[in-house]
Amino acid sequence: MLLADDHPDFLSVVARLLETEYDVVKTVADGQAAIDEATRLNPDLLVLDISMPVLNGIEAAKRLKAAGFRGKIVFLTVHADADYVQATRALGAQGYVVKSRLASDLLPTLREVSAGRSIASTN
Repeated sequence: MLLADDHPDFLSVVARLLETEYDVVKTVADGQAAIDEATRLNPDLLVLDISMPVLNGIEAAKRLKAAGFRGKIVFLTVHADADYVQATRALGAQGYVVKSRLASDLLPTLREVSAGRSIASTN
């Protein structure tokens, strides 16, 4: 799993949470680094923030999908607006979790996505 978020403290919290069930191979702080590392590492799962410097998460996911990235993409973001959920689904993301639901929803969402289902947690 590759994690991308521009807030280092939050990224550490997420990595610690996920390491209970997943192998976090790398963390990065911007969208371009997410593309670079996803291309290099080819992770099964990519967890992306939307609002990141250099390149936002939606654009990074679009570029990865266009380049043939086959891993599953889950967005972990502060944006609860349905337009964001629709935009990420349109580009092929399988999961969407708002950061306020991190503790309760991220691991279950990743389990669902890993099992081949799509899920959005925005409330």
